[in-house]
Amino acid sequence: MDSKQWVEAASGKNSPVMDRLLKGRTFPGKVLLTRRTDPLGDSSIAEHSPDIERSYSENDLQPTELMDSFSEGEVQNINKGINNSAKSKLKSSVSNIETMSSDVQKTMMGARATDSARVTKFRKELSGPAVILETLRELAWSGVPPYMRPTIWRLLLGYAPTNSDRREGVLTRKRLEYLDCVAQYYDIPDTERSDDEISMLRQIAVDCPRTVPDVTFFQQVEVQKSLERVLYTWAIRHPASGYVQGINDLVTPFLVVFLSEYLEGSIENWSILDLSPEKMSNIEADCYWCLSMLLDGMQDHYTFAQPGIQQLVFKLKELVRRIDVILKFVSLSQFINNVVVFDRLEPVSRHMEEQGLEFLQFAFRWFNCLLIREIPFHLVTRLWDTYLAEGDALPEFLIYIFASFLLTWSDKLQKLDFQEMVMFLQHLPTQNWTHQELEMVLSRAYMWHTMFNSCPSHLANS
Repeated sequence: MDSKQWVEAASGKNSPVMDRLLKGRTFPGKVLLTRRTDPLGDSSIAEHSPDIERSYSENDLQPTELMDSFSEGEVQNINKGINNSAKSKLKSSVSNIETMSSDVQKTMMGARATDSARVTKFRKELSGPAVILETLRELAWSGVPPYMRPTIWRLLLGYAPTNSDRREGVLTRKRLEYLDCVAQYYDIPDTERSDDEISMLRQIAVDCPRTVPDVTFFQQVEVQKSLERVLYTWAIRHPASGYVQGINDLVTPFLVVFLSEYLEGSIENWSILDLSPEKMSNIEADCYWCLSMLLDGMQDHYTFAQPGIQQLVFKLKELVRRIDVILKFVSLSQFINNVVVFDRLEPVSRHMEEQGLEFLQFAFRWFNCLLIREIPFHLVTRLWDTYLAEGDALPEFLIYIFASFLLTWSDKLQKLDFQEMVMFLQHLPTQNWTHQELEMVLSRAYMWHTMFNSCPSHLANS
């Protein structure tokens, strides 16, 4: 199945989604074709601690049509059989979705062969007088070679200008501006701070040693001091939210990526004392500005009561409910021939509801820390390639990533009671995950986004 057929299967031959996909971001099959199945030189690092607290300061039916085509009364009478027309449409839809899943898996085997071609495309794009940001996003969505990440992340976030002639001058100016901010807000005695500022600085100082505690690099006092300067300066300059626990995690991918321009080998052997003060200052500045650019696109995630996150958690719950319905059809090929009894819709979401488990109890941390605490740290930068490639669309796309992440354990969750689900979701068995598991999560997320996002009534009540 080629790319066009894949999209037709997902969204209908004349769907507007197909036009958007073929013009823009890569879809899962193409993503995996252009990926190698092992990491591009990333070092292995331990998983993050799970603890967190909050500190205040067409011819075929499309997915939604498929669900809507069965009224409540029809569902109750499914055991008596369904009409041939609906059965034919259902069988066709199931076949399409199953074919898509198979195609995504098969493409993974051919990923390594085209990796050098992707690197060539990155180099070509970066070597021009001006980067075409949409092209760069399309390439970066499926992963960035580690040695290119610092440059590409700065571009994707809008921190570095796309015009190569202006780039160095802008970075120099922004780095000097950061130094001025540190001198003005951080390098001052407590007597010149308000009580709230002193309290916030103390909270940051407590949280920095807790940041990625299983990775010894982050336990270096100098690293924690660097994190403290970035976080405090950011918080002072963003009084609408101030410092919120969890933002300390969001600095870590930037710090590792920008340090990788100067330090080689495993992160476990890194020491920032090997760098000159000027280089370390530049790295801190880049972390500060990139964090600012990232959070500017999700400001209401970190204001009081974090309403942006609460809204996304609600949308995640609704999306999982809808995906559950589709998955039920996909897994019941025998049902098309009236062999299997269709006893219940929404297996995972319904089970969670029956057990009294609220999505906020586990998904809040996912949105707050962008999954950094849920997967091995050596996979985080790959995940963030996709995050940053999404640009302004990231908050909404997170819903699909997290739904795919959750449904990875669909069968397991249905066998657990409330307390067991809470414990399982707080200590997910991802410690042995490789890039392959992460790629499948992202591929499923893209598939669901492609299938659902063009439906007018999708999440309309959220």
